[in-house]
Amino acid sequence: MAVRVDHGVTSGTFSLDGETHQVDNNVWVIGDDQECLVIDAPHSVEDILAVVDGRRVKAIVCTHAHDDHVRVAPALREAVRAPILLHPDDRPLWELTHPDELWDADLSDGQVIGVGDTEVTVLHTPGHAPGAVCLSVPSLGCVFTGDTLFQGGPGATGRSFSDRPTIESSIRAKLFTLPGETIVHTGHGDDTTIAAEISGLG
Repeated sequence: MAVRVDHGVTSGTFSLDGETHQVDNNVWVIGDDQECLVIDAPHSVEDILAVVDGRRVKAIVCTHAHDDHVRVAPALREAVRAPILLHPDDRPLWELTHPDELWDADLSDGQVIGVGDTEVTVLHTPGHAPGAVCLSVPSLGCVFTGDTLFQGGPGATGRSFSDRPTIESSIRAKLFTLPGETIVHTGHGDDTTIAAEISGLG
C-alpha cells in the first residue's frame, strides 16, 4: 500500500515575546490508506482530522514547540489516541503554551519512525527553536522542515530561543546535504526544493 503525503491549511495566531500575529499553517500528514503520522498540530483539531480522513494516527510529530505548531496537540492526542513526539530541547517553548501537561516521547537526531512501508528520519535542526527538527523521507524524495527552511531562506530568528548562525549551520549540515531535487514541505507557505534554497543561501 503506497505511502503518500496529504496537505491542508489551517489559520490562527502565533504569539511570542508579547506579540501576536495571524498565520496560516500547513497541515502535513504522511501515511497510507490505513495509518499515518501527523506533522504538527496547529490551530484546529477538525482541520487536521479532515486531512487524516479516518486513518489510524501512529503519532503527532512536532517540528518545534511554538504555539502555532503545538496549540491543539493535547486535544488531538485525545481525539486520535496517539502520542505526541517532541525534541526535549523545546521544553521551555512547550511550557509557554502547555504548562500543565507534557508530550509523550522525545525525538532525537537520527531517530527513524516507520509509517506504512516507509521510514521518516528525524534531523535535529536547532536555530528557529532549540528543539527544532526536520523530517526526511528519502523514499518520497521530500523533507518536512517546519519553520527551519522556507521558500526563500531560513526561518525567523528574531525572537526568544532562536539564533541566526545556529539555524544557518543546521541548514547547511542537515538539509543542504540532501539531494538537490528533494521537495521541501514547509510549515507555512509554498513548497521549494533543496537546490533552490542552496542557491539562495549560498
